[in-house]
Amino acid sequence: MFRACLSMLLLALSARALTPQEEIDAQVPAARRILDAWHANQPQPGRRELHLVLWTPADREPAPRFRERLSAILLDIQSFYAREMQRHGFGPRTIGLPKQADGLLRIHLVRGLHPYDEYNVDSGHAIREECRPVLAKAGIDVQNETVVIFCNMSVWDAAARTMSQNSPYYASGTHRSGTAWQVDSPLLDLELLVARDPPLEDGQYGRISPGRYNSIFIGGIAHELGHALGLPHNGERKDQRAAFGTALMGSGNRTYGEDRRGEGKGSFLTLAHALRLAAHPMFSGSVKGMQIQVSAGVENLRVEESGSGFRVTGRVVADPPVYAVVGYMDPRGGDDYDATSCSAIPDASGRFALEAQALRRGGKSEFRIVLCHVNGAATRAEQVSFPYQVDDQGKVDVTTARARLELTPLAAEVAAGKWPEAARELARLASGRRPRLLLETASELVASQRAPSRPAPSAATGSVCRLSQSRPVEAKTGYGPAVYDRLPYGSPLLVAGGELFPRGIYAHAISRHVYDLGGKWKTLAGKAGLADGKNGTVIFRITDGARELWKSPLCREGDLHDFSVPVEGVQTLILEVDAAQDGNRADWGVWADPTLTR
Repeated sequence: MFRACLSMLLLALSARALTPQEEIDAQVPAARRILDAWHANQPQPGRRELHLVLWTPADREPAPRFRERLSAILLDIQSFYAREMQRHGFGPRTIGLPKQADGLLRIHLVRGLHPYDEYNVDSGHAIREECRPVLAKAGIDVQNETVVIFCNMSVWDAAARTMSQNSPYYASGTHRSGTAWQVDSPLLDLELLVARDPPLEDGQYGRISPGRYNSIFIGGIAHELGHALGLPHNGERKDQRAAFGTALMGSGNRTYGEDRRGEGKGSFLTLAHALRLAAHPMFSGSVKGMQIQVSAGVENLRVEESGSGFRVTGRVVADPPVYAVVGYMDPRGGDDYDATSCSAIPDASGRFALEAQALRRGGKSEFRIVLCHVNGAATRAEQVSFPYQVDDQGKVDVTTARARLELTPLAAEVAAGKWPEAARELARLASGRRPRLLLETASELVASQRAPSRPAPSAATGSVCRLSQSRPVEAKTGYGPAVYDRLPYGSPLLVAGGELFPRGIYAHAISRHVYDLGGKWKTLAGKAGLADGKNGTVIFRITDGARELWKSPLCREGDLHDFSVPVEGVQTLILEVDAAQDGNRADWGVWADPTLTR
């Protein structure tokens, strides 16, 4: 009778989207079984703690009561993480804090080598280096611990009630170590979190209450600490917002504790990030396998439209084991603050199914997967990163993703230079009914082993001439060889702006491709963008050697610029990709299917 009722319940749940709480109830027990079993076998318990620093420039004294204030704040943040992990079903796992005999936290005081005016928001590394010897004397290696550095870099005018800060304020880290830089001030005080008056004027946030100031900056400590523990940005889905409030790793750094003032629901941890923290050595109380190198891969990947979104399935192969698979749905632009998440627990054979639903409409997005290992490590599955689109009516398009996944074996053979094997894989693909884009891309990939064998555009016949398959007069790139219809390293697939292109010119900045047109063509058309996964900045330019015929705006990853340029009478055509002022790192420019027509 019980099994029959349970089956009916599971069928009912599968027929509709799970609520956030049902999602937690379905996944966390399964994740815990994997985690607990691994750590119970030859256990290695170990207590990991945050190490706290108050750093002050040489010409300044610390703000009053810094130990009392910062101790209260960190203990409150410790309780926040514990409550959130408890709510998710992991028990009160949380950060470790070093208490001293007087009940306050141990905070190392470090005096800088220079006066206030010689430091600014970009001084994080220099400040950390000044803290390193002080921490080393206390037996703390900043390379192998998680450290929070409070910088005495605020300016508070009590009479005018104005506040400004010029402090490093960022963080990064993994399950092994991390550093978060924060700002301290006389107003950073847990007791003021509920205060509405008197207001102050903050140089960044304007006229705000003392409570709002502390929501922002105490929330900022909790948020940056998340980065130091290895968490990326992650916004909340609409259903999560209605149930819990604002995701800490999204905009929740500005809403922390606002529920105590009756101004909102406050901040919360998403299920995705609670899953990731569950195995962090500081949260799990175990150092088993903390230092080992992990290996992971995903096999049998599939992506299909499902409901109002899409489903991604596959099988994880990893060492040490993976206990959770997290998917991030990240709209283009806005960095990753607005990325939402889904998650799944692999079964005994490693199979998983991620449901990416409630997607933002009206644009391009990227889906990526992170694998959570039982030792606390998190591996980004590079082969499971693909673009998708959702139109204004909510229709999902994963055509490019499906094509990329099915082309993975062929792309691997091409990348390895195994051309006979690539030809056999092409024949296998061509033997079935597959989309034109997939087959065209596969065919051009195999043909790309040859240098452009067609004549120069000036000698070409017919009404269409594809530049990637024409002989250039000159071809130079800023990194790697000049190749056509593929990329030279890693995956050879030409993907830019979320679109897959069968043909194109690889043009890492600073690049220059010159063609002899002989005055015989009327129009050059195509698209220009950075290869997906490359975070450089470039500018594309088309000239005839004397005149600029077209120039793109500054182009970043995800941008894709159409061009249609009159070239009637042009003798020499030059395609250039320039590096922006930040140099040419990751400037993988792509001229996507540039085509001449008469």
